Amino acid sequence: MCAQHGVNLPRELFMRSFGMRNDRIVDLYWREDGKTPPSASDAARYADEKEALYRGLVAESFPAMAGGRELLARLHDAGWLLAVGTSGPPENLRVAVDELDASRWFHTEVCGRDVEHGKPAPDIFLKAAERMGVPPDRCVVVEDAVPGIEAAHAAGMPCVAICSEGHTHAELASAELVIDRFDELTVDVMRALLAAGPRVPCVPHGHSLPKTR
Repeated sequence: MCAQHGVNLPRELFMRSFGMRNDRIVDLYWREDGKTPPSASDAARYADEKEALYRGLVAESFPAMAGGRELLARLHDAGWLLAVGTSGPPENLRVAVDELDASRWFHTEVCGRDVEHGKPAPDIFLKAAERMGVPPDRCVVVEDAVPGIEAAHAAGMPCVAICSEGHTHAELASAELVIDRFDELTVDVMRALLAAGPRVPCVPHGHSLPKTR
């Protein structure tokens, strides 16, 4: 999409934008390339183009992470309420859930259009907790990007980071646990994370923690 509009997109910047909502992504890509950010209407059009390209790619070969469906089934069978939350549009969420054949396990679904702010703001995870009727401090988030980890902590939730392609353990180290495969994540491990809570204090979005040595 960027190439079609003459915008240079380094891989590092692409990876850094994972988990963000499209309005923020488009603005970031244009600014980082030294261009004037597009108007809101143009940004929305570019975002639609980007997501259509994405859905075309995953329709050809869906990138399911090994052990993901099995983890959902294990947690569901153990009595956990499950939600899926994404900064992306509902069409993307639908593709992911349907391709995984996972709708039976989710109690609720939240996308970027359901909230005012995307990740790293906590809105998506807080909305999911609200819809499940579960207090935020009784939730655990599973993420694959730094903005998602930040959103989890801003919501007061511990976070497991799956080290997906293009990411590193060091990059995701702020999560309470970093894993390489979903089969590393057992129900007992999730219970332990829930009992321990986040090691990062909950900070309202837009604020920062005091610096310590």
